[in-house]
Amino acid sequence: MTKTPENSLELRIAFVLQDKFTLAAFSGFIDALRLAADDAAKSRQIRVGWSVYSLKGGQVHASCGLSVTTLPAPRDPTGYDYIAICGGNSFDDDTPSPQLLHLIRSAHNLGIGLLGVCTGSFALARAGLIDARRYCIHWNVLEAFKSRFPRAQISMDRIFVDEGDVITCAGSTAAIDLALYLIVRHCGSERARQVMRHMMLTSMRPASVPQAHFFQLPPDGTDSRVRKALHFMEQQLDQPPNSLAIARYCAISHRQLERLFRTNLNQTIGQAFRSMRLNYGRYLLSGGSLSVMEIANITGFADTAHFSREFRKAFGQTPSTFRASSSPSSAA
Repeated sequence: MTKTPENSLELRIAFVLQDKFTLAAFSGFIDALRLAADDAAKSRQIRVGWSVYSLKGGQVHASCGLSVTTLPAPRDPTGYDYIAICGGNSFDDDTPSPQLLHLIRSAHNLGIGLLGVCTGSFALARAGLIDARRYCIHWNVLEAFKSRFPRAQISMDRIFVDEGDVITCAGSTAAIDLALYLIVRHCGSERARQVMRHMMLTSMRPASVPQAHFFQLPPDGTDSRVRKALHFMEQQLDQPPNSLAIARYCAISHRQLERLFRTNLNQTIGQAFRSMRLNYGRYLLSGGSLSVMEIANITGFADTAHFSREFRKAFGQTPSTFRASSSPSSAA
């Protein structure tokens, strides 16, 4: 942080960048803080303070290849309101640094808030901060998170989740919304509006806004209750609820929800759900090393034969044939 007296700061955040961190999430978050810190928009850390760390300090590369100069991570996190762990494409490294785990646990024991930005949530979970907390996870790493932390409560129907001592954020542009949320909490609504004016944002999205659909966006103008149902369905792909349960979640009658699906999507609830599961299966087949049996389980089909039969009906080829045709070697 700058030389600004510590007691004049309304909000203090330490960013810890992991290798291959997501630039959009980090830059959006820190830019919102910058604009909240100084009435003159000159980036002076007058009301808000921040520092950027990595475990060893020096240059840290974002997933896009750009690098950021960082300080070595502090041994003592005292003096910050939050420690933000900014993750990215290195989330699948299952040998976490003892130094990072120690920093997270030390901050938690001191009552300092922890922010999991993008896949930074993996580090918080690895530090043992799982029990009785919901984690907001980006749809793209949902299966990776579930496989590593099966006891975790996961939310994809929000862009961030505040559990008090731990706040997790899906990443990307949702990090700006999280930053605004913290600015309102610590600095007031007017300062958040100042940030939105500078960033040319028309509004601040609340945490309860669902993440964008991950395989097929519903058409513009789709009824909000259908969108809510689709988001609920996306979170239950491995254990598909029946249409009555989906209607209960949306707080409307089954008949009314079926009518809305037919009007908005020209499909029944069951048809839309099957299409969603098959599209997810096709996505998993196009990359990664999961077996067809594993993909069938993840997408909620009874067995490999059932998945293969439905996949062939939908796409005109078996899962194995599709995988072979979509592999990089087949395109060479």
